[in-house]
Amino acid sequence: MPDTNSSELPKTAGGGPLSYALFQLARAHRGHAAAMLRAMNLHPGQELLLMQLFDHDGLTQAELLERVGLDHSTVSKSLRRMQEAGLLTREPALHDRRVMVVRLTDAGRSLKEPIAGMWHSLEEISVRDLTPDQVEVFTTCAHIIEKAIRDHSRQPPAG
Repeated sequence: MPDTNSSELPKTAGGGPLSYALFQLARAHRGHAAAMLRAMNLHPGQELLLMQLFDHDGLTQAELLERVGLDHSTVSKSLRRMQEAGLLTREPALHDRRVMVVRLTDAGRSLKEPIAGMWHSLEEISVRDLTPDQVEVFTTCAHIIEKAIRDHSRQPPAG
């Protein structure tokens, strides 16, 4: 049976070896992070929302959307689940009842250290075989690639 996690480049991806490697990396990293989050009864992406609230409790739902870069339906669904789990509250803003303000509950705040520990552990696993210089270069390259993709996505379609 073939190894579905093989890093061997399929012929059809030959024109994009870096993109294929990034895809494989992101899939492995996200899968491991998801397993760690499940141990905390969280779904992937919920920790990103919580981390924003740890730093800035009382953000509006629109501010959270902008900060995490996820689509509206994903954030709404995550916030609803997190509210049902007792991790946060959503209440209309005093200045505009249509604006929802999101605040952590004590249960939500109690996840700050476990989430920080999870990210630290994930980092240790990820950089285990890299030198500090390699980590720095990779991180710089990752930010450059991310910016290039974001900038391209903002351009109007050619036509």
